[in-house]
Amino acid sequence: MCLIVFAWRPGHALPLLVAANRDEFYARPSQAAAPWPEAPGIIAGRDLQAGGTWLGIGPNGRFAALTNIRDPSLALGQRSRGELAANFLRGGHNPAEFLRDLSQQRQHYSGFNLLLGDAQQLWHFNSHSAEIRCLPAGLYGLSNDDLDTPWPKLQRAKADLATCLAKPSSSALLQLLHNPQPAADELLPDTGVGLPTERLLSSVFIHSDAYGTRASTSVIVHSDGRRELTERSFASHGEFIAEVQWQG
Repeated sequence: MCLIVFAWRPGHALPLLVAANRDEFYARPSQAAAPWPEAPGIIAGRDLQAGGTWLGIGPNGRFAALTNIRDPSLALGQRSRGELAANFLRGGHNPAEFLRDLSQQRQHYSGFNLLLGDAQQLWHFNSHSAEIRCLPAGLYGLSNDDLDTPWPKLQRAKADLATCLAKPSSSALLQLLHNPQPAADELLPDTGVGLPTERLLSSVFIHSDAYGTRASTSVIVHSDGRRELTERSFASHGEFIAEVQWQG
């Protein structure tokens, strides 16, 4: 998952709104969001190569989402980051407990941001800073650095999310994720991948021959605990594959 914008509004009729794009190589095998038969109550996408997930919902109001930190100078971790979101959705620890334990094990993983929540709280963890944060109400964004790092794509998506808050819908959240406009060169971050790749990665919705946005997902949480998850899947060059919807 490479872009997540979300509104956390405790006490609101819709306390959590999430719009997220998962960017990945098209050749990496994946399964669209669906119930996990071996883990009742979980609805999530699945990475068929390593077995984890990039975003999902689980029992007792659980929510988890993940982005990688883009830093090619660092060695790759020994374990898959996708297991972190999956383990939280399956487990019984509250977000604070889970993240405290994880902070002592983060060296086993390549850099990541992890967003975890339950019916009462929403938490963020960045593996580089090792900071564990319980988030106050607000509008936030994650890409491949830290929470609210002002990259052009993140600022654009957050601004578009703000316009959806009065009348949020799955279609509006998914629409904001489909913006293919790249950022101007002078606004691009330098993350060590070279200018052509920075350009490719600068749009909210990414498409190319080999790498791009594989899934766009919206999550809407209601104050009574009901949740709506809608996901659109894409192939190379942004070709639409399918849309799935789950409620519970």
